[in-house]
Amino acid sequence: MLALSIPVTGHARTDASLDMPEGPVILTISGDITHFNATQGARFDRDMLQALPQHSFETGTPWTEGSSTYSGPLMRTLLEHVGLPGSENSSGNSSGNSSENSVYVSALNGFEAEIPISDFYEYDVILALERNGQSIPIREYGPLWVLYPFSQDEALLSEKMRFRAVWQVMQINVR
Repeated sequence: MLALSIPVTGHARTDASLDMPEGPVILTISGDITHFNATQGARFDRDMLQALPQHSFETGTPWTEGSSTYSGPLMRTLLEHVGLPGSENSSGNSSGNSSENSVYVSALNGFEAEIPISDFYEYDVILALERNGQSIPIREYGPLWVLYPFSQDEALLSEKMRFRAVWQVMQINVR
């Protein structure tokens, strides 16, 4: 009986719950979302991110040599998974107010970039988990990298867009 009376920590909001991470948490999403598994939003381990539908593309980047194949969930899919307001009836196009909002992506080194959510519907932006079928080490821009398909559209090579490709991602705040 005593064990049942101990409150479960990390569950404050119950709008819709997500599975709990079983491994080390590598990503936290907070802010204007509706699905939670922690007091401050949604926490993900690697397995949880890999369980989402994966998307791959081959691209070069301004920071790496040659072209590589990157894979991970589409950013729009990840945000819809955590209940991005206005995305509940989405069928591939932004709906509701999701196109008016931004995410603030924070990296391990303290860098933060504001990215309009509309980017995630205009381009197949992924949260890259792997490069050429292997986990991306921290020293090589991992473990998570908001990555645009640079080789598919020259407009993505602008300075403005390059600053949105955040590597060593640890937190996303939806505003």
